[in-house]
Amino acid sequence: MSTEMPEKVRQQIEKGIEIIRKGGVVAYPTDTVFGLGAGIYHQSAIERIFRIKQRPSKMALPVLLAGIEQVPEVAINVPAYGWRLIERFLPGGLTLIVYRTPAVGDIITAGGDTVAIRIPDHPVPAALIRGSGMPIIGTSANLSGQPLMLDSNDVREKLGDAVDLVIDGVSPGGRASTVVDVTGEAAVILRTGAISKAEIEEVTEVKQT
Repeated sequence: MSTEMPEKVRQQIEKGIEIIRKGGVVAYPTDTVFGLGAGIYHQSAIERIFRIKQRPSKMALPVLLAGIEQVPEVAINVPAYGWRLIERFLPGGLTLIVYRTPAVGDIITAGGDTVAIRIPDHPVPAALIRGSGMPIIGTSANLSGQPLMLDSNDVREKLGDAVDLVIDGVSPGGRASTVVDVTGEAAVILRTGAISKAEIEEVTEVKQT
């Protein structure tokens, strides 16, 4: 965790860790937009996230990790080129679609056999994940279909008491992560964002869609 982090934020993170451990919901800044999270092993908290966001349950949720060492907890059969992408671009603006392990419940994947994973380049979600001892949900902290939020004050205004804690901070916004499906023989770019197609192609072949 950054030594420049305000003491108030440090205290909020400690509170957030306890909330996640106990099955609560926390809003937190990331390297892209404000996120809304809960521990992936707390189904009731994940159900709350769907209600808070007014998000259809058929829409899968992304999962955030604190480091590369957590990938095997949530992903199986990651191909060699997938690991090359992980090692090159994570932490950072890359989301990978991978086959899930049994640890990732149906509620997260909408019943599918894949899950979207990312390692954010931000100390707050990393601290929440490491402190709680589990990956967390990494969906945006907004009502489904509404503008993304970048500031903790906006999150408090829009979501109010619907969440258990909003950690202070401002997310930089900018481009969304690039989403790459690595479940096949070659990478498939589903959304181009912070990482360009050319950068992906420096690491592995990209299948045309």
